[in-house]
Amino acid sequence: MKFFVASLLCFFCWNPGLSQGREGFETDIIPTADAELKITFIGHATLFVEYSGKVIHIDPWTNLADYSKLPKADLILITHEHQDHFDKKAIEQLTKEKTEIVCTETLAKELSETKVRILRNNESTEVDGILIEAIPSYNILHKRPDGKPFHPKGRGNGYILNIAGKRILIGGDTENTVELKKLENIDIAFLPMNLPYTMTPEMVAEVAIAIKPKILYPYHFGETDTGKLVKLLKNHSEIEIRIRKMQ
Repeated sequence: MKFFVASLLCFFCWNPGLSQGREGFETDIIPTADAELKITFIGHATLFVEYSGKVIHIDPWTNLADYSKLPKADLILITHEHQDHFDKKAIEQLTKEKTEIVCTETLAKELSETKVRILRNNESTEVDGILIEAIPSYNILHKRPDGKPFHPKGRGNGYILNIAGKRILIGGDTENTVELKKLENIDIAFLPMNLPYTMTPEMVAEVAIAIKPKILYPYHFGETDTGKLVKLLKNHSEIEIRIRKMQ
């Protein structure tokens, strides 16, 4: 019984704002000065954001959802070309006449018939009043057996969404890069935590301590023990860790 009560307390400690969203997916509501910001967690590296009537889908993947039942996209962000991040079928199901797609140069070649904005590392663009910044997303240590990194520098993007005074970091598939640790004024951070492709809990903790997001969501974490990250950051109460179903 003591274990059950402790587990329940931890659940509520890590889950403020959590509600049941569309099609049974978890949703958090973040208050802003203008309107509610809703984040719906599909799973893995896939989520979508709703704000003031706009819908932003990030790395949609049909393995995780029936996108015909989810709201169409005003904006779609794609971080890189791996199949668990880039899914043409999902993009087709979400696209409407005025949908904008922001992606890397490599992916633009695959989406030549759709409305695409190419963002390279360290570039930015504005869509419907939302400033989008692209940051480098790459491996430092983790590599394939042939010595090539899983995610080479210059190929993939992370993104910072600037919405209603909030800066939301979508890390993409990355490690604890110099560029990532130099970011400032991050309100909400999604940081990947699975091996051998992205970061260890120690790497995520290092980034979080450096950039001090108000809310930290580990995502794309597979079988990694999220409790380890919680322990690593136990003395950093300024960072609120929220664990969602983002394996």
